[in-house]
Amino acid sequence: MYDISDAIRYAGVDDTGRKMFESQYPLPSGMSYNSYVVSGSTHSAILDSVDAEYGDEWLDNLTAALEGRQPDYLVMLHAEPDHSSNIVRALVRWPGMKIVAGKAALQMLPQFFSGVDFAGRLMEVKEGDVIDLGDHRLRFYAAPMVHWPEVMVAFEESESVLFSADAFGRFGAVGLGGGWDDEARRYYANIVGKYGNQVQALLRKLSQLTVDVIAPLHGPVLKSDLGHYLGLYEKWSRYEAERRGVLVAYASVYGGTADAALALAGMLRASGCEVVAVDLAATDVSEAVSLAFKYDSMVLCSVTLDADMFPAMHRFLHHLQSKGLRGRRVGLVENGSWAPVAARKMSAMLSAMNDMTVVGEPVTIRSRLSDDSLRALRELASQIDS
Repeated sequence: MYDISDAIRYAGVDDTGRKMFESQYPLPSGMSYNSYVVSGSTHSAILDSVDAEYGDEWLDNLTAALEGRQPDYLVMLHAEPDHSSNIVRALVRWPGMKIVAGKAALQMLPQFFSGVDFAGRLMEVKEGDVIDLGDHRLRFYAAPMVHWPEVMVAFEESESVLFSADAFGRFGAVGLGGGWDDEARRYYANIVGKYGNQVQALLRKLSQLTVDVIAPLHGPVLKSDLGHYLGLYEKWSRYEAERRGVLVAYASVYGGTADAALALAGMLRASGCEVVAVDLAATDVSEAVSLAFKYDSMVLCSVTLDADMFPAMHRFLHHLQSKGLRGRRVGLVENGSWAPVAARKMSAMLSAMNDMTVVGEPVTIRSRLSDDSLRALRELASQIDS
């Protein structure tokens, strides 16, 4: 169903029951773990394994895709356990097969498979090396820190297929369908986002190739409109916004800060801005981080608690800082029945990030909106919209 061609077959699995990825990212539509089989005229290669829980299904899928052929190589582009956990089972199934990987990945193997003897079963590849399968050829390119240090990608030259490891991946089981942009951005921003420079280095390599198909380790195989996906990766890795718009992120206790945030969002919408308002206490932080990558402006609205910003706001800003977000225009709104300090604390965290511009003066709410604070919100809205 998801095969790329007669010679390049899909052997991955869908995990529709998993609710969290890497113990921190919600999966409303599950997750896919992709694996591929490339059958040339003389040799065959498997590309990557799947999560440990799905070893039996993966081996069955491989057997079907191989159609009686004995695989010669198991290519490990990425050593992370959701892509490598079943490689020993495959070695047992096909004793003549060798693991192909870069030096760093091969060095990691004993860390995940203590006591396994890989002697005579390993083949190291480096930048530019080729595995000749007959009428198909796999050429390897290093992609360090996209998003682990050992990562490589492989380019199948006869059909122009890029096996991109975790690059161009997306949350969500393939069989459940769904769009690409939003869940791919959430995946990128939260998992790969810190490594924009390294993604840029990979994109420069890819610009020298004619890629017709992108086959990632998560999410659907991309066969058309590749300029769209490459263009988004170009923007995300440069920390450029996809579009003009405002994320209004708020953290409220008794509703006063929420009222201010929603009032400001309404003012911005009335002026024609695209606006998304997010309650940080009720929205997963991975979604808020994704929206911060999407839009060029933010307004941060936080109640003061324990002489600091509200914990949900602190967590959000910590994630933005750790993922390297930069180059955004930011407005600040604080609330406090006494001694409000949230704006100063938020500003301090923003100052530790690159090219974050605080727009206008912070707006201070005293418990609830007043005529004065509404006027200040209107002024902030006009400055954010300018």
